[in-house]
Amino acid sequence: MKVFADQLPAALAKKLPRVVIVAGDEPLQHRDACDAVRAAARQAGVEEREVLDVEPNFAWGRLMEMSSNLSLFATSKLLELRLGNHKLGQEGSKALAQYAETLDNSDDVLLIGMGKLDAKQQKSAWFKALDKHGLFVPVWPVDASRLGYWLRDRASLHGLQIDLEAARLLGERTEGNLLAADQELQKLALIHPQGTRLNVESIAQGVEDSTRFDVFNLADACLKGEPSRASRIVNGLRSEGVEAPIVLWALSRELRTLLSLHQHLDQGQSFEHACKTQKPMIFDKRRPAYQKAIGRLPMKRLHKLLLMAQRLDLAVKGAATVPLWPGLHDLAMTMAGGRGLLSESAWTYRISANN
Repeated sequence: MKVFADQLPAALAKKLPRVVIVAGDEPLQHRDACDAVRAAARQAGVEEREVLDVEPNFAWGRLMEMSSNLSLFATSKLLELRLGNHKLGQEGSKALAQYAETLDNSDDVLLIGMGKLDAKQQKSAWFKALDKHGLFVPVWPVDASRLGYWLRDRASLHGLQIDLEAARLLGERTEGNLLAADQELQKLALIHPQGTRLNVESIAQGVEDSTRFDVFNLADACLKGEPSRASRIVNGLRSEGVEAPIVLWALSRELRTLLSLHQHLDQGQSFEHACKTQKPMIFDKRRPAYQKAIGRLPMKRLHKLLLMAQRLDLAVKGAATVPLWPGLHDLAMTMAGGRGLLSESAWTYRISANN
C-alpha cells in the first residue's frame, strides 16, 4: 500500500508491516522515513537488527540466510536492505520475490531503502509480491512552490515557529537542500528558546548562506526557466572566484544539447529516444527540465545564444570586447527566460564591432 512520507508515522502506529519500501532521491525525507520504521520496530519489541548494503557482486543469498538466522534471545529481527541507486537485476528481483513467499510464516520486518522506482518497476513481480505485505513510501523532492510551507512545518519539529517569508528565505539560502535547511533549523533551535517565532531578520542574521554555487546548479536553473536563481548563482560563482571559462563551458554544453534534441525531434523521433541519443545520455530525472527548455527555446533562439557564447569565448581569449561576467549573466538569464544586464542593442553593437 502506498503512503507518503508525512503519512508514514500514523500508518506505522496502526500496525507494524512485514515490509516497508522507501524509494526516492531526497535524502532528508528518505532518512526520516527509515528512522520512523526503526523506531516503530523497537516500539513493537523488535530489538535485533541486521543491515545488508547492496554493492556490485552482492550475494543475494545472504538475504534468506539473515532472515532464517535468529539469535538465542530474539524471535524476530529488522532486516535492512540498502540498495541506494544500485539496480536489482534478475538475481535481486528473484531473491526479493522468493523472500516474499516466506512472509506469511515470518515475524521479521524488511526495510528496503532504494532510489526512485518508476511506474514499470512498480508493476514488477517482486514489487507486487512485497507490496501485498507492507507499505511503499515514495520520497519526492519538495516542489519550489511548496518549499516555504514545508520548512515552516519542519521548524515546528525543532520547537520553533517561523514566518512564511522567513521560511522562503531559508529555502533560498540553502538552495532547496532540505538537509542543509534542517541543519540550520537545528542550529537555530540551540540558539533560541522553545517556541520562538523567527522572522526574516532572524534568518538573515542567524543562517549562513550555505548555497553551493556550482555550474551544474546554474545549468539546472537555466533549463528550468528560473532567471532569478540563475542570476544569483552567476553572481555567486563570480564572488567565489570560479573561472569564467568553466561557466561558459557548462552553458555552451547545454545549448548544444538542446539543439541536438531539437534536431532529433524535427526528424520525428520521440523526446525519450532523443534523450537517449545524447552523450552523455539524459536520464529520467533531468528530462523534464530539458523538455521545459525545448518548449521555451526554439531553434532560432538557440542559434542566437550560441552566437553569444562564441563571442564570450573570444572575450575569454582577449579577442572581443564583450564584458565577460556581465555577458555570462546575459547568456544565463536569456537561457532561463529572463532579461540580462546588457541591452539587446549593446550585444548587437559588440557583436558587429568584432566581426
